[in-house]
Amino acid sequence: MPSPTAQPTPRATDARRVLVTGAAGFIGMHVCQRLLAAGHTVLGVDNLNDYYDVRLKQARLAQLEGSPGFEFRKLELADADQTSRLFAEPFGSVVHLAAQAGVRYSLENPSAYVQSNLVAFGHILEGCRRQREAHGDAFGHLVYASSSSVYGGAKKTPFAVGDPVDHPYSLYAATKKANELMAHTYSHLYALPTTGLRFFTVYGPWGRPDMAIYKFSELMRAGSPIDVYNHGVMRRDFTYIDDIVEGVLRVLASPPRPGERRPSDGQSPLPTAAPYRLYNIGHNHPEELETVITTLEAELGIKAIRNPLPMQPGDVPETYADIDALSADFGYRPEVGLGEGVRRFVVWWGGMR
Repeated sequence: MPSPTAQPTPRATDARRVLVTGAAGFIGMHVCQRLLAAGHTVLGVDNLNDYYDVRLKQARLAQLEGSPGFEFRKLELADADQTSRLFAEPFGSVVHLAAQAGVRYSLENPSAYVQSNLVAFGHILEGCRRQREAHGDAFGHLVYASSSSVYGGAKKTPFAVGDPVDHPYSLYAATKKANELMAHTYSHLYALPTTGLRFFTVYGPWGRPDMAIYKFSELMRAGSPIDVYNHGVMRRDFTYIDDIVEGVLRVLASPPRPGERRPSDGQSPLPTAAPYRLYNIGHNHPEELETVITTLEAELGIKAIRNPLPMQPGDVPETYADIDALSADFGYRPEVGLGEGVRRFVVWWGGMR
């Protein structure tokens, strides 16, 4: 497959040039599409690792290839030299979505999470600091991906940003909490505007094959059993990809300022004068795992073969996002319910077969 066509580097004053890391990923591809549609110039980077089938990542990039204003580079953010050269160029803002994903895989390959989620994120922060020093307010904002997994086995629902998150259940979750702490430090020390978004179970077309809806569809089509953990007593705040991207773009357009007060500050769990914000972004409506399975059965016209299993290490029984702060500050309202979201996924998935 040919690589996407490179575009000329914009001038240093081009505030609409956005760096998107993890551009070949599920959320990254969709964010790039929306940014391009809004008139931004986008440099997408990704290391195209083989955590799952690289052909899916290449197919996502093909959706972006040839779009005016888009450039892609294969790049390893955990490599200090490569990242330093990347940030020698000017960007108006950065959307950092690159990470080693997956709770269960972090039990098998912890070093991948240290490199991709900690070392690489440190390089991103340093790069953004240098951009801010070189270009001042012309560099607007770092928006980065955190995760609902930081809540671990929290019993109170819905999960609120101010809830304690000091006891993660997986290394993946620990790295995401570490990202939030690292970002706050840079916001405090260098007045670097940062916003972290705790994503809740994102699904939809072009999704990751290790996620439940995609994986279940593949297994059901093949006539194979699907593993139902905790014997089906599971709830997830499934959030459709378009709703996630809408939230990302709204937040990106409004960087926090030092000492700034926002509509949610009256009940803010983050009493910091630094230009730092942290939000949940989810559907605010958890679904029973059995509901997800029966919805897939109806859309696929296939009866699932259920294989009940105990809870897996690192997993949690429920996720549920309190999105009041994001709604108050940015008018965020998720619009796509599970039934419609699964239908759209199945239409895309069927077309890929």
